[in-house]
Amino acid sequence: MQQHVGLIKNFTSEGTIEKRRFATFGAAEGKVKRAGIGDPILGTTAVMGTDGADQRVDVCMDNIREIVFGGTVEFGDPLTSDAQGRAIKAEPAAGVNVPIAGRAMSAGVLGVIGHVHLNPSVMQG
Repeated sequence: MQQHVGLIKNFTSEGTIEKRRFATFGAAEGKVKRAGIGDPILGTTAVMGTDGADQRVDVCMDNIREIVFGGTVEFGDPLTSDAQGRAIKAEPAAGVNVPIAGRAMSAGVLGVIGHVHLNPSVMQG
């Protein structure tokens, strides 16, 4: 049986991006960096990240992927990035737009490796 690995694209890092973290667009074409608060989410790093700039890194851009949780997450929560690229529940204030990566496919707490169904979009509070 053939396994579908999904859409995975290789980029060059602009700095450290740990494994199983959200990635965002870098300053130049073909570059990515670890996502932070309010950054649009491109995808997740897989089982390997980078420990510095100018290193090659795979970014998973679809499917259900592993991600490190940055706080308490419930199954089905919309997920966005904290300052360390970890998944947290998106809870925008009224009238505020927040980039989301998709929905949690498992529940967990800070430091747990959970799952996200990647479907990047924007959520308005």
